[in-house]
Amino acid sequence: MTATRSTRQRDVIARVMEDAEGPLAVGDVLTRAQTDLPGLGVATVYRTLKLLTEQGRIHPVTLDGETRYERAGRGHHHHFSCTRCGRVFTLHTCPVALPSGTVYPGGFIVEAHEVTLYGRCPECAQEG
Repeated sequence: MTATRSTRQRDVIARVMEDAEGPLAVGDVLTRAQTDLPGLGVATVYRTLKLLTEQGRIHPVTLDGETRYERAGRGHHHHFSCTRCGRVFTLHTCPVALPSGTVYPGGFIVEAHEVTLYGRCPECAQEG
């Protein structure tokens, strides 16, 4: 793989991804990055997310049919999607005790699992 030069745009987008509390949609990345780079365009965000994915620094997560991106290397985790504000958070505990190799009724052999919980985040719950 050839070396990729660092640019201010790439650095800011990479920092946005590093600082994110959960998976971000492209629009979220754009909005957060525009705080430092007001002229940043969505095409640059898409290209940079593609590059960061190819480098293994982030990976896509599909939630409710929408692709979001999160930092790679977080280990086993799940997500919480707020039905009010739309933000998605990373849950660091597993609500399902279903280890790989478990034989599920009907003969299904579990290799992995993904769980997304839905409800109101603490901020939205406080608002009522």
